[in-house]
Amino acid sequence: MIDFKNTQIAFEAKSNADLRRAKFLFNSIKHTWVVKLGKIFVYITGKIKFPVGWLLKPTIYKQFVGGETLQKCTPLAQQLMKYGIRSIFDYSAEGGGSADDIQQTFEEFISSIKYAKGNENVAYTVFKPTALTVDELLEKASAKAELNEDEQKNYGEYKQRFETLCQLAYDNNVRILVDAEDYCFQDAIDDFTEEMMRKFNKKRAIVFTTLQMYRHDRLQYLEKLYNDAVENNYTVGMKFVRGAYMEKERERAKQLGYKDPICPTKQATDENYNRGLSYVIEHIDKFEVFSGTHNEESNQFLANLIEKHHLTRNDNRIFFAQLYGMSDNLSYNLAHEGYNVTKYIPYAPVKKVLPYLIRRAEENTAIAGQTTRELELIKAEIKRRKTEKKLQKNNKRQ
Repeated sequence: MIDFKNTQIAFEAKSNADLRRAKFLFNSIKHTWVVKLGKIFVYITGKIKFPVGWLLKPTIYKQFVGGETLQKCTPLAQQLMKYGIRSIFDYSAEGGGSADDIQQTFEEFISSIKYAKGNENVAYTVFKPTALTVDELLEKASAKAELNEDEQKNYGEYKQRFETLCQLAYDNNVRILVDAEDYCFQDAIDDFTEEMMRKFNKKRAIVFTTLQMYRHDRLQYLEKLYNDAVENNYTVGMKFVRGAYMEKERERAKQLGYKDPICPTKQATDENYNRGLSYVIEHIDKFEVFSGTHNEESNQFLANLIEKHHLTRNDNRIFFAQLYGMSDNLSYNLAHEGYNVTKYIPYAPVKKVLPYLIRRAEENTAIAGQTTRELELIKAEIKRRKTEKKLQKNNKRQ
């Protein structure tokens, strides 16, 4: 069993000042009213174009974001690698849907792939399909609705951008994660990601699809992918997450009168996630797996599967992953035990990453026990360091 409560290992890269800042932050965002007030503040300052970088950069931005550019993130990637943790840099600018915004984001995705080429500090690159086109077009394509001439042209441009990223990743031997999106967009994304995997994953997994395991149909889809990989002779790149849009998905299903796509309970989601892990490890000859979760039980479950199937802990086909700024007790202790670990690191200028930061704060407040767990671990390490310092002083006096 991995000791995920070992705070000395979990926070060995953090200074006392880092821990105090994190304690203050998580103490603040554990209150729902603080997060709601912050959301209103960000909205108002955005409308009146009031600069807030000076306030956010040393606090929530520093906790959850790597930097404004890839180059400014380099020292962080180097520091993480000292502890056996590799990086994934995610351009997290949100809120723009114009042609200029789409093009700028597309070019940033290209830059992130080029940055990752031959860079031992970087494990994967990533992109959001919804950042390559407008939501309405993806929704219509997923519903298999007929597209008019302009829509067909725009959809063709979207697919061209998508394939360009996968081709560039293939040419540079860089693994690329295709993020999952809302249920109403996902079918079109899945269809094209499958095409890209058939094309680029012949020798190894370059293109990775993402399954949100809070959807009750994902195990069936996982089996479908395996059968397709066997039939078409390729390796499935498989990223697992639990999911990020539960309330929205349930509300939309209710409004439009279709079956709720989400598992009925958290336990069902947890079981779904672990069954997915079991399936890919049992068929590891046709999979590479990326397990993106902050759930302690699922991380231990995957570690146990690796041992059970007599795989090496650093098997390059299997990676554990957590978000930057969270669950260091998982990341650092897994890496310390010799497993492949990567941190998902957002980057973007402060103004453009604000929606992401608000969502991160909301998710930490909403996920049962997440903020409390972070706080307890931070407090435990602060206490441990104080005790250790006191003992050292006493020993010197003797």
